[in-house]
Amino acid sequence: MTRPLAVPGGTLALDSEGLAKAVLRDREVTAWLALARAEDMRVITSAVTLVEVVHPRIKRTALHWTLSRIVIEPVTEHIARCASDLLAEVGLHGHKHAIDAMFCATALSAPGPVTALTSDPEDIAALCGEHVTVIKV
Repeated sequence: MTRPLAVPGGTLALDSEGLAKAVLRDREVTAWLALARAEDMRVITSAVTLVEVVHPRIKRTALHWTLSRIVIEPVTEHIARCASDLLAEVGLHGHKHAIDAMFCATALSAPGPVTALTSDPEDIAALCGEHVTVIKV
């Protein structure tokens, strides 16, 4: 597997699947997190992602340990407005895309360059455009 280059000082953003796999210590996501540490990248997720990530396979203690090592960005009015604008730009709407849009608005607000780990690369890439490198996990 050829891994796209991450740029030192950038941001690594985890969507719900990226965060869930970090909690479960998935090898690929663990390698990305190690790379982020080595390259002094900021690792973030959106506060809204916390709601989406909880399911029966996620152990709460492992989740809290993982969250203690990343930055949880709040969903502010600014982020919500940006998310609404992103949805309008690509012709999407509704609850099906709302969480992805808030995640993307958060990623786009982070110091660049930004790399996003996601299980939904098509929607995330559509919402973020060329401003975020999207990696399927």
